[in-house]
Amino acid sequence: MDAQHWDEMYRSRDQIFSGNPNPVLVTEITDLPPGQALDVGCGEGADALWLARRGWQVTAVDISEIALHRAATATTSINGRVAWARADLTTTPPPADAFDLVSIHYFPLHRQPGHTALNGLLNAVGPGGTLLFATHARADLTSRKDIDAADYYQPDDIAQLLDPTAWNVLTNETRPRATPTPADTRHTQDAILRAVRLS
Repeated sequence: MDAQHWDEMYRSRDQIFSGNPNPVLVTEITDLPPGQALDVGCGEGADALWLARRGWQVTAVDISEIALHRAATATTSINGRVAWARADLTTTPPPADAFDLVSIHYFPLHRQPGHTALNGLLNAVGPGGTLLFATHARADLTSRKDIDAADYYQPDDIAQLLDPTAWNVLTNETRPRATPTPADTRHTQDAILRAVRLS
């Protein structure tokens, strides 16, 4: 799943996603005071724009140039609150201790030896900051010839790696999706992790 893969996916249609923020983000983050946010795999930008309109300063990162261009052209009335950035966060970690919120929604985070990419994202959460990770529940995933669903992190995998002296896990659960199931998929449930970094 390299940049070419994602660019081709975005080129295939004028709009891939609904344009609405992910319901998990809306449910879990509404009570937080705005600060610095990292939107991992921002796609067409709906989450980043939602956060920005609520006062967050957002760094929105994606590997796809097509997605970022599409997101940037949709930017209105946010007074420069979103910085769009092309990067592969699985190989280039974001700045450490820099964000009050690291939001990872449906991002295919592949397991690596030593959890290198995951640790880069965890380290980006500043003290007192929030990690929000949401993905399709494992029960809804099917492996394909070229992709093994077990090779990707689920919230419980991440929760088990968090040092309990440094993190407080607030949510680690599976819920029914709050929006209709995407066409041609079995994604009826979301798996969600919300954790606060203590130190």
